[in-house]
Amino acid sequence: MLLSLHIENIAVIRRADLDFSRGFTALTGETGAGKSIIIDSINLLLGAKADRELIRSGESYCAVSGLFSELSVKTHEAIAEAGLPMDEEGQLLIQRTVSVDGRSTVRINGRAVNLSVLKGIASGLIGIHGQSDTGALLEPSRHLELVDIYSDNAALLEKYKILYARLEGIRHKIEQIRAKESERERLKEILEYQIKDIDAYGLHDGEEEELVERKVQIKNSERIAKNSEFIYKALRGSEKGSVSYLLDRCATALDQLRGVVGQFDGYAERIRDVLSVTDDIAEEVYAVLEDMESDPTEKLNQIESRLDKISKLKRKYGLTVADVLAFRDRAEAELNTLENSEELLATLEKEERVAYDEALAIANELHSIRVTMAKDLEERVKTTLEFLDMPKVTFFASIKEEFDGERKILGPSGSDSLEFFISANRGAEAQSIAKIASGGELARIMLALKSVIADKDRTETVIFDEIDAGVSGKTARKIGIKMRELAENMQLLCVTHSAQIASVADEHFLISKSDIDGVTETAVNALDYDGRVAELSRILGGINVTDAQREAAVDMLKYKEG
Repeated sequence: MLLSLHIENIAVIRRADLDFSRGFTALTGETGAGKSIIIDSINLLLGAKADRELIRSGESYCAVSGLFSELSVKTHEAIAEAGLPMDEEGQLLIQRTVSVDGRSTVRINGRAVNLSVLKGIASGLIGIHGQSDTGALLEPSRHLELVDIYSDNAALLEKYKILYARLEGIRHKIEQIRAKESERERLKEILEYQIKDIDAYGLHDGEEEELVERKVQIKNSERIAKNSEFIYKALRGSEKGSVSYLLDRCATALDQLRGVVGQFDGYAERIRDVLSVTDDIAEEVYAVLEDMESDPTEKLNQIESRLDKISKLKRKYGLTVADVLAFRDRAEAELNTLENSEELLATLEKEERVAYDEALAIANELHSIRVTMAKDLEERVKTTLEFLDMPKVTFFASIKEEFDGERKILGPSGSDSLEFFISANRGAEAQSIAKIASGGELARIMLALKSVIADKDRTETVIFDEIDAGVSGKTARKIGIKMRELAENMQLLCVTHSAQIASVADEHFLISKSDIDGVTETAVNALDYDGRVAELSRILGGINVTDAQREAAVDMLKYKEG
């Protein structure tokens, strides 16, 4: 539930603070007063794209924050998954700031988070239904979603989607093999050539680096030979002047003093350790000397030739030798697939049948549930629409399955396509909502569906943004009553132009616009009883409010008194 909303420097709102309670809250105001800014601010709080144009003219930033309580299990799980703290009272504070340079910062309970975390947590906090959402009823794909929500099909749908994804993956592999059948021989020739071309060079990983290193050594062979010869001679070359000879003599002399000079004990072993290291170095230096080329120019030409061949291969198959070898392995794997495509295709087709049967079993279960629950939904929506001044309405869900021969065709949501049909007049043939429903009828259908699935949807706060277009009088009043009933189990906010709807609300906010020091500002104020009478009278009367309109406003508010 949204406890409070703080808005700062958004459009024409310099600063606004709104405190909400559970139940039904109406927000009204003249056209252009800034009602849409409230919705824009809430959308920003829920993770909508940050638009710098929202920032009030002359300001460097805009900010919005919302405090939520009575959080659902879903929201608690999302907060825990994000590793965020909860305050002692179990409340959730979301803060978002957007600066003129386009940077957006988000904090949840004081900790900075990214937008994806915000969206994951905010998804269950508030549901906003505007005229565009009402228009979504014109999309049959949304009808199936609504029936699934009413049917509590989320877990079963998730299980189905996993099986369907596996089925589609197998089908994709089958399509790839079949697509290549017509050009299999040509592809085999290309792959065989590529493999042979690479194998002809006998490459091994790291070879290019080894050749470059060897090339550097040959180019510096004179310096290497001169210094290596000196090192070897100094370490082992001269019998009595070498380091090895002298170290060995020192070790022997120390052996003679063992037990005579106590502090010398162990020195002989330490010197022999040094002698061992010296001998190892001498051997490695000698190996380099032996490996020096008698004709470095010839060897250098061989290396350059090999590097040139490797370079040509890299131009064709990859940036590095490792890339070339990886290309070769992929080509071999693809060649094996082509050569064994008939066997592989038979295996995949068998896997496809098994995967189809597994997905079909869940699709059939979904179909059975949808048929049963759609009937129940139809009756409840029809009853609600009759209350909303559509007494002769016919409303039903048409569920169809398509077949390919004897096989059901499966889609991302199962085997069903579902569409709502309606007839507002007795005796008239029911047709698709998309074809015949007016704006006012769509608003009532949306409200009826929302009221029927409210206990299944689990959204903590619902906002209706001017969905009352095309209705007035008694019908509008009944829409307000239905919203009030819906608000018994949730928090409901409604932005409306209808006095009949606003009068039924538990709380009423007025959104007004005025010029302060030559600058336009929007204010949001909670109305007391007299304020509500004045605002309802304005809505009813327009420019000049009469006593009759005031009396009508008072009569409307009497609903709350019984």
